[in-house]
Amino acid sequence: MKIPILYEDNHLLIVEKPVNIPVQGDESGDKDLLTLLKEDIKVRYNKPGNVYLALVHRLDRPVGGAIVFAKTSKAASRMANLLRLRKMKRIYLAVVRGHVKNDSDTLIDYLIKDRKKNIVYTAASGEKGAKEAILHYEVLGRKDGLTFLKVELETGRSHQIRVQLSEMGHPLYGDQKYGAHVNKPGEQIALWSHMLSFIHPVKKTEITVTSSPADTYPWNLWLNK
Repeated sequence: MKIPILYEDNHLLIVEKPVNIPVQGDESGDKDLLTLLKEDIKVRYNKPGNVYLALVHRLDRPVGGAIVFAKTSKAASRMANLLRLRKMKRIYLAVVRGHVKNDSDTLIDYLIKDRKKNIVYTAASGEKGAKEAILHYEVLGRKDGLTFLKVELETGRSHQIRVQLSEMGHPLYGDQKYGAHVNKPGEQIALWSHMLSFIHPVKKTEITVTSSPADTYPWNLWLNK
């Protein structure tokens, strides 16, 4: 599988994750992105032994787009700190069901993850295990009963965008888990990691990468015109 590289140096590897492959190994046993990239580095650099590559953040299996990996333990710990301090800008593109009323807004919810069922749900702020989830959205277009959004994550909770938009009454197009009542099996989820921007953990220069979804429905209602 050819995985597009968006940025690479001795410390970081940023790639465009294909849709429908897991970021790391799971119970499915399917080839995962982390393993594929380690194998690729081993071949490209003719490296003996094990290749170090660490996950910095995650994307859900059906979601595609820009994702960062660390090639050294120093870069990994510094990138983890950037995320903790909310100093990595993460912009997603999303298509949701229905016409979103407000042109822009901030959503604040409290989320709990049921790890056994791999599902996230909203809760009261004081509930045990509930974590604050914040995102900002801007409407980029409305058409055919759908709304095209730019979403900026402030926090990075599991399934956050999917749950918060569904809770708002506008589940993602194609999301079978949090929008099964309006989506059909087989529809590809319309959520894409579009832009990442942060200060390089070692070089201290600004790194910005972008990635865009393929020219397929529903993205092509607005993109690639």
